[in-house]
This record gives sequence, C-alpha cells and structure tokens, in this order.
Amino acid sequence: MQRESPRLQANNFDLLRLLFAGTVCLVHVQTLSGFGQLDFVTRILSAAAAVKAFFVVSGFLIFMSYERSSSLWTYAGKRIRRIYPAYVTVVMLCALGLVTVSSARIAEYFSFAWVKYVVANLLFLNFLQPTLPGVFATHHIPEVNGALWTLKIEVMFYLSVPLFAYLIRRLSPLSVILVTYCASIAYAMLMTAFAERTGAEYYVQLARQLPGQLSYFMAGAFFYYFLPWFERRSTSCVVAAVVALVVNTVHPLPFLEPFALATMVAFFGLFLYCGNFGKYGDFSYGVYILHVPIIQLLLGSRWFDESPWWLLGTTIGLTMICAVAMWHLVEKRFLFRGSHYLVAVSTDGGSATGRK
Repeated sequence: MQRESPRLQANNFDLLRLLFAGTVCLVHVQTLSGFGQLDFVTRILSAAAAVKAFFVVSGFLIFMSYERSSSLWTYAGKRIRRIYPAYVTVVMLCALGLVTVSSARIAEYFSFAWVKYVVANLLFLNFLQPTLPGVFATHHIPEVNGALWTLKIEVMFYLSVPLFAYLIRRLSPLSVILVTYCASIAYAMLMTAFAERTGAEYYVQLARQLPGQLSYFMAGAFFYYFLPWFERRSTSCVVAAVVALVVNTVHPLPFLEPFALATMVAFFGLFLYCGNFGKYGDFSYGVYILHVPIIQLLLGSRWFDESPWWLLGTTIGLTMICAVAMWHLVEKRFLFRGSHYLVAVSTDGGSATGRK
C-alpha cells in the first residue's frame, strides 16, 4: 500500500493541533470562570469536539510514527521523549510552586494528599487526586489541571498501537479498524444508556475513557492506511461528512459522527497546506497542559473579577508565552535529532509532522 504521498511530508497537522489546543483553552476560560459575558465562547466553540479532533490526528500520526520506526524501542523512545518531559515539568511546577498560593500551612500542604497528587499525576492518573491542599479551594472548579484527563487516554493509545499494527499485518487494515471502530461506539452508547437509566455520573465518565474514544483514534488511522483512496475521493467524502455532521446536530448519528469528523480533520490537515508551520516548533502540547493552571492562577489573583475580557486576553497571551518557553526549554531538548521539528528549522521544505 502506497504511503509516501507528498501530503505526509507537507501538511497542516501542527497548525491544527495548535488551533484545537487554543479552542480548549478558550472554552476553559469560560467554564472555569463562570463569567456570563464569555458564554458566547461555548456557543461557538466546543472543547469536546476539539479533543475528539486531537484523537483523530493522533490516530493518523501515531500509526505513521510506529510504521516508520525501526523497532518497538525506537517507537517507545519517541513517544516517551515527546510527551513525558513537559508533562513531568508541569506536574512538578504545580506541586512545588502552588504552595505559594495555598491557604494551607506548609505542613498541611506537603501532606499525604500532596504525595498522592504527585504520584497519581506522574502516572497519568489525575482523576485519583486532581487537587492540592488549600489550592483553588474557593474556585468554581478547584482542580489544579483538569485538562490532564486526556493524557492517560493518549498514553493508552500509544500502548495499543503495536498490538493494532500487529493485527493489521496479520489480518487487514480495514477489518481491524472497522471492528475496533464499531466496538468503541457500541461501548460508548452502552455507557451512555446506563447513565440515562440510572442517573449515575460514573457511567458518563466511563463513556469518555479509552474504549469510548477509540473510534476517533481508529478513524484517524483509517486515513493514514487508506490515504490513496481518500485522495481519489476527497470531494465526495467531504460532502458526505458535512451532511452527516449537520444531520448529527439535530439527529445523533453515533456510528457516522467520528468518521465524519475524521474526514474533515484529514481534509484540512492534508489538502489545504498552509506552509511549514513546524519550523516554529510545536506549541500545542504546551498550550494544552499549561492553560488550566494559568487560568486558575489568574482567577485566584482576583484581578479580573470585573474584567472578563482582560481575563480572556491575558490567558491567551500568557499561555502562549509559557508554551513557547516550554517548547524551547524542555520539549525540544528531548527530541531525537531526526525529529521533523528540528529538521524544519533549517528548511522550508514542508512539515513532516508524522516524524514526531
């Protein structure tokens, strides 16, 4: 199967991920602050859709990363180097730095709850201890960094890719992707039905976990493995996807929505090239893992109680500055020399986003 389309080298996935991270950031400014003046943000933007789109991009790029890796260890090394250094930095900066804004005494702050926060978060188990003693306790939502819940799903994606790739080689890409896709949607529908029947929030949370998100991940994988097919039928696929997404707003189409969303992400990512955005770096990860603590700190300062627009603007500016700093001081230093982000600095020949 041909996989060396020029679109694999010159694409917009870096730019799209930054836009998706920015969308989540903007929505969280409103949800964390509760400012009614910012309600328009959640009317025009959807953090849930942005996260799903992230998973689509991951499905495309991570399968490509695995297929291009010389060994399982090389693949694992790329994944660890890309996600963990910045993640550890954010977790420990919060754990150590937020003592300065905690209402708890030093001894109370560095208690078992602090240890549990550090250990749970370093293991991508944020849900076990999302708060720190005395930190943001009076906020509408007291979690230190609620956005981290998706990272455990992303890591589980990484762990599952070698198994899926093995099955794809033994069976066929279409059969493995289709069965996994349908099973994921069935699981999400089942959990949602249990939630509606019992009223238990527990099932809603289960629906959001790995099995329920695999449909988006595998839809992204489909467009990697069947890119030549998509290139020949892109127009008809996009038209069908737009129709499905519009209908989905008034009549849910659970078995079509993930694939329709993936179609649009793949089209904008692969067919409307906007230039070598990767030469500037990949700031999307920093934006995503930094924005919630920044918003919470700004809210805690009480400087913006009467200035929601200043809160929005300050959040955008400060988050971007911190994300750029994170990229240059932490993330970039751990990449393999062959990473496209390092290569792209010295060339304008395209954004080979898959070589992460």
